[in-house]
Amino acid sequence: MLATSSVLACASSLASVSSAPRSRLKAIVFDAFPIFDPRPVAALAETFFPGRGSAVMNTWRTRQFEYQWLRALAGRYADFLQATEESLLFTAKQLQLELSADKREQLMSAWSNLQIWTDVPDSIDELRKAGLRLAFLSNMTASVLSDGLKKARLEDQFEAVISTDRIRSYKPDPRAYRMAMDTLSLSREEILFVALAGWDVAGAKWFGYPAFWLNRLASPAEELGVEADASGPDLNSLVQFVRGRLR
Repeated sequence: MLATSSVLACASSLASVSSAPRSRLKAIVFDAFPIFDPRPVAALAETFFPGRGSAVMNTWRTRQFEYQWLRALAGRYADFLQATEESLLFTAKQLQLELSADKREQLMSAWSNLQIWTDVPDSIDELRKAGLRLAFLSNMTASVLSDGLKKARLEDQFEAVISTDRIRSYKPDPRAYRMAMDTLSLSREEILFVALAGWDVAGAKWFGYPAFWLNRLASPAEELGVEADASGPDLNSLVQFVRGRLR
């Protein structure tokens, strides 16, 4: 459960942006994880490695991003699923865990079978009723994103599913963020980018998007020299922020 201080910080953040100049907001572009809940992957890791699930996820998640970024920088691109599996193999060696073929398959399958957060359907409906165009821009593959939306019966709610796999790179590459502009034929100011990770917020801000930090996990802010335009612990806080921008 999120701490009370986090909720109060959200309220303060929303209040502080209410007097900011309003831009012509026409679309909201989401990273995958404000919509899809990654916590079941961690729960499965704890089931397989009792008492070590947190260590597994911390090492795995860190290597997952490092492998993506290192491969992209070196011109040795591998897609999200390959980089995720390679980082899982490293994690098992680093932590000296026995990773059977069955455990490996189930942990990898969990990334392709993520469920949506419980607040998604109602909030997405509210945003659509407000006349906003909705899209994904994620480092995950397009097939994983599309399959997840179909399982959640939300495929008709999103106009575009954009994967950085298309350019064989990853956010925060500026070319990745530009794909949303190009796909939707909108300017930076007309797109609100929504991210779960603080580094993704920073990447969007560096590119020039207004950004909302959907801080579901009550994470500390990154020290990267930029801040989100607003933040909140759930999609309801995003809906409130957007309503204020559309008035």
